[in-house]
Amino acid sequence: MNELKIISYNVNGIRSATTKGLATWLAEENPDVICLQETKVHRDDFNPKPFEALGYHCYLYDAAKKGYSGVAIFSKVKPDNVTIGCGIKQYDDEGRTIRIDIGDLSIMSVYFPSGTSGDERQGVKIQFLDDFYEYIHTLQKTRPKLLVCGDYNICHREIDIHNPKTNKDTSGFKPEERAWMEKYFNSGFIDSFRHFHPELPHQYSWWSLRANARNNNKGWRIDYISATKNLEKNLVEAAIYPHIKHSDHCPVYLKIKQ
Repeated sequence: MNELKIISYNVNGIRSATTKGLATWLAEENPDVICLQETKVHRDDFNPKPFEALGYHCYLYDAAKKGYSGVAIFSKVKPDNVTIGCGIKQYDDEGRTIRIDIGDLSIMSVYFPSGTSGDERQGVKIQFLDDFYEYIHTLQKTRPKLLVCGDYNICHREIDIHNPKTNKDTSGFKPEERAWMEKYFNSGFIDSFRHFHPELPHQYSWWSLRANARNNNKGWRIDYISATKNLEKNLVEAAIYPHIKHSDHCPVYLKIKQ
């Protein structure tokens, strides 16, 4: 049985991350698949050569608005199928989902909307949560073995955020968002990091650029690799890499037997 090393990473602009050594780090880390979010690049402006030189097949889905959102998957294993978008125009215009199929395993890179800019975008985020829940469970009927990698823009529990009391009404930790995460993880999906580290505190994947938050490790765990329950016995290990700094996020990692 093969093992796949999978990384999910919100790079906050792939061109910026590349200038900070992303390709060099990938050469050292050598994941089989890397799912990227917030690539912020139009496909015509993306140079795949540094990544193709490492053996990756590169698949991108950009937003209609230049320099905004966008997702990608780079895979050393050539997929049997690539599906761009989820078929809902509002989200596809923002380049929020891409999926590859490798045998009977499907791997998605998803960039959930942020609601931090105000009530309108928070409303979009809540609608996305409802629509994505329906979409992913429909997809499961035909692709039952799923990894959903990405920036969910939500901390699930108090252990996942540095200051739960202060942030209890902040977008990303609102009660209705946390309730959605609870529903999602109770509906047949596993939080792979918590599967291996159920009570490990101070494990974050994003830090504000303000108040020296990263150096003080005042962060949020909003990046996840979730796996369908039928893959539980295939999960080998999971980790977060806070020392990797090409972005205001850091990579999250899962090894899985295929």
